Amino acid sequence: MKHSTRRIAAIGAAGLSAALILSACTGTGGETDGNGDGELTEVKLQLQWLPQGQFAGYFAAQDQGYFEDEGLSVEIIPSGGDIVPQDALANGDVDYAIAWVPKVLGSIEAGANVTNIAQIFQRSGTLQVSWADSGIDSVADFEGRKIGSWGFGNEWEIFAAMAEEGLDSSTVEIITQDFNMNAFLSGDIDAAQAMTYNEYAQLLESVNPDTGEQYTEDDFNVISYEDTVGAMLQDAIWADTERLENDEEYQDTTVAFLKAVIKGWIFAAENPEDASAITLAAGSNWGPSHELWMVNETNKLIWPAENGIGFIDEEAFNRTVEAALSAVNETGARLITEEPPATAWTNEYIERAHQELEGEGLDLTGEGFSPIQVTLEEGGN
Repeated sequence: MKHSTRRIAAIGAAGLSAALILSACTGTGGETDGNGDGELTEVKLQLQWLPQGQFAGYFAAQDQGYFEDEGLSVEIIPSGGDIVPQDALANGDVDYAIAWVPKVLGSIEAGANVTNIAQIFQRSGTLQVSWADSGIDSVADFEGRKIGSWGFGNEWEIFAAMAEEGLDSSTVEIITQDFNMNAFLSGDIDAAQAMTYNEYAQLLESVNPDTGEQYTEDDFNVISYEDTVGAMLQDAIWADTERLENDEEYQDTTVAFLKAVIKGWIFAAENPEDASAITLAAGSNWGPSHELWMVNETNKLIWPAENGIGFIDEEAFNRTVEAALSAVNETGARLITEEPPATAWTNEYIERAHQELEGEGLDLTGEGFSPIQVTLEEGGN
């Protein structure tokens, strides 16, 4: 599959009526940039979930003034599941969106004209967690078991990994779980879907009723989908394909936006405690130790980035496509039935952003990145 260098074009801008909007600036029109020599370009960024450490770099870019430094006034728009990011982007409601690659591949096949311009997460953070004595040590052990999945497009890594083992919904019982670990802890499912930065932490900050102490990693078996053929690329920044093709101002705004985002994620890598505090102030409802865990674990999915943060590795993108083509869900449906068009991704804008940041002494590859040790308190407090 060849990558895209094509750009994109706007399909009218409609308002987001019911979204919670977090704005870097208080006004809308006529704002001046950090140097007072021009108006700020207004930009809307759609997240795929509520404020949390998964998005710490964007909130840091806002808090530290990196967007404003690039001449941008950015509104960060959360979603509680009521907004599909790539749909908001394709409909012209926002300028950029954060979404998992496999979810957007399905939308592209359905007609969404969007392009991946920066692959922020370089590796998958999805886990399947079972009890240590469950005998579930690999995906092959799913046979005959109750396996939890959130659905809503989060299930495709599970089905792709199962397909490699010759398993499907006739041999594995897929149980829809909530976005928490309650069903697992109560024994309703044998293995729960979890993200390294969220639900797994929820287990470790829970109290074992038999001991009165918090659970530890020794209490669980953890299968990482990054270690399976089901591994798929996750959080990426998506832009409108037609606007990239036809709108020179949007092209320049895209580069400026990516430069600020890069600085935001570098700040989160180098200052995880501060990034955690910024995210809490932006509206996260998690406790402080849980939030710090989230920032730290999210950093691990981003750094190191061999070719620079946001660079899209063609081999990894193609693996995601192949996994998506192989996966069949419990209804017999496939995520996608054909390879996406060449416009599905491009490195043009992230490479321009990297080039314009050269000479600023930034660690664009995370060569110096080192995660911190985080102690989870009971309940994530």
